[in-house]
Amino acid sequence: MAKEGVAVDFEYAKQIDKARRELRALISSRNCAPLMLRLAWHDAGTYDAKTRTGGANGSIRNQQELNHQANRGLETAVQFCEEVKAKCPRVSYADLYQLAGVIAVEVTGGPTIRFVPGRKDSLESPPEGRLPDATKDAQHLRDVFYRMGLTDKDIVALSGGHTLGKAHKERSGFEGQWTENHLKFDNSYFVELMDSKDSFKLPTDKVLVEDPEFRKYVVRYKNIMQSHTRSSQSWGSIQIVFQIAV
Repeated sequence: MAKEGVAVDFEYAKQIDKARRELRALISSRNCAPLMLRLAWHDAGTYDAKTRTGGANGSIRNQQELNHQANRGLETAVQFCEEVKAKCPRVSYADLYQLAGVIAVEVTGGPTIRFVPGRKDSLESPPEGRLPDATKDAQHLRDVFYRMGLTDKDIVALSGGHTLGKAHKERSGFEGQWTENHLKFDNSYFVELMDSKDSFKLPTDKVLVEDPEFRKYVVRYKNIMQSHTRSSQSWGSIQIVFQIAV
């Protein structure tokens, strides 16, 4: 992976601003925030801190990578982004996909996330198997996230992205939604984890309350007040995914 990013000059910054507006309109009109957040995460979540490969470099647009089992259903998100790319051609795919995730969080009521442009595109896809497997245990989560240089706190915070969206059987083998309102970004995911025995949970959700180190962060996020100030502090770890491998 190249270490140097895209040169962010005045014109590039202008196109980023335009892409932000276009994404906001697209995501709002099509109610596709969960899909866009998933796209951003799956492009970034392949990062390997030791080899400095994978990460938020736009490679998920490659058909080879889209065909990975974990990426089922993301071709639609890539196609949506092509509509914005056509209007903002200078913006790299790597920036576009991460910006889509940022906007997805913001339009659904989440915190404002600082976005730093300049990611360089790559056509080199990482090997399959770098993303989390929802059927696995706590050690698997640590293996995957520690590989990216992240912590237990980051694992729990990023799992909170499940407050948006649903699981689809044809994509993951699971069916259900984690929260009552799957288009609202808040701490409902953590409330459901702790307080509801009947809510939908993946095996990798369940381990967050079973593992004592993970559980203490679940409790912390469950108890946060729903103000943007407190949310921004407590959800701060989610910003990491948008900056990985810059």
